[in-house]
Amino acid sequence: MSVPDISPDRRRFLKDAARMAGGCMLAGGGLAWLARDARALPAQALRPPGALAEAAFLSACIRCGLCVRECPYDTLVLAELGSDGPATGTPYFIARDVPCEMCEDIPCVAACPTGALDPALDDIDDARMGTAVLVDQENCLNFQGLRCDVCYRVCPVIDEAITLDVSHNTRSGHHAMFIPTVHADHCTGCGMCEKSCVLPEAAIKVLPLRMARATPAEHYRKGWEEKDAKGGPVVEGIIDLPDRLPGPGTDNLATPGGFEPAFKLPGTGQ
Repeated sequence: MSVPDISPDRRRFLKDAARMAGGCMLAGGGLAWLARDARALPAQALRPPGALAEAAFLSACIRCGLCVRECPYDTLVLAELGSDGPATGTPYFIARDVPCEMCEDIPCVAACPTGALDPALDDIDDARMGTAVLVDQENCLNFQGLRCDVCYRVCPVIDEAITLDVSHNTRSGHHAMFIPTVHADHCTGCGMCEKSCVLPEAAIKVLPLRMARATPAEHYRKGWEEKDAKGGPVVEGIIDLPDRLPGPGTDNLATPGGFEPAFKLPGTGQ
């Protein structure tokens, strides 16, 4: 079978076309990689105070870096290309590295030229950069009955964002434990608790709200709220019967009696 002769011009055209197709493929791959990188968010990356919701923030942020420049504590950094940073060129911080110092004048917000950091935020206590979560009770010193309390004491919103709840120490039998409890509605997500945790790996971490909080179940009707709003029973005419426990003698004291259980527990003689 004879191979048809190809003119030099046609050969050159085919070579140029092949090179162009290869270049387009490489460029497309590069753009796809950049797009993936721009969407990447490491788990503990926190946005500056006043940051809009993530999608709106990414649309509004022009990667100018002015908020980073104005941060007096070098808390904020710009995500670098390919270093698994959150959306290349956008500002973020890692609480365990450098927490937010809660500047009263919020210079990072004042420096933002596009509103990606909401200028309506004028009280740093209203910032919601994330929320603290006690992720490891087994290693938390307070849960072991020791008095650490560091996360509680460094909290800028002490006794509101973090409180100490007293409970009985069942291990010793005669001591109290002071359990740090986070109240997300007051937590600013500054990260000072995580930064100050004395453990090599913090037992309390500050996570972005999208990771730390659930979405309220709007399809559930909370009877106690509806009852308070109505000022009376939600459904009229319901008879509230006394609660009764199974087995004679285990009923409430006001109404002794009950019914015989259908089975006997081993070793109880009942």
